[in-house]
Amino acid sequence: MTDAPRRPKNLYERYHAHVYFDAGTVEQARALCQRVAAEHSVAMGRVHEKLVGPHPRWSCQLAFDREQFDGVVTQLDSERRGLTVLVHGLTGDDYADHTAHAMWLGDSAELDLSAFQPADRSGAGPTP
Repeated sequence: MTDAPRRPKNLYERYHAHVYFDAGTVEQARALCQRVAAEHSVAMGRVHEKLVGPHPRWSCQLAFDREQFDGVVTQLDSERRGLTVLVHGLTGDDYADHTAHAMWLGDSAELDLSAFQPADRSGAGPTP
């Protein structure tokens, strides 16, 4: 059983939002990402019409920071029209960013975490 999706909260310095879509919603997602990128001056990645990284659906990434968080997340939430959006902090620990730091607009999705290694939690490594 997975935990309930966590609503995005502004807890980190930098973020990614991944807008998920399929063949029937690709143009909706593209338009949403373009609007958010233009209106908030954030970086928009490619619209991937294939699986990329840990993402279980086609996706487009938006990169933003703590100051842009409220505007970006509010617009994504109000204009997503059924699309699922993963929002996560960028801490340098990819595994934690996509698990403990994962927050959702809409339904959560199960990510493929096989490429990520959990950071050393033994205390022997550097502290975050």
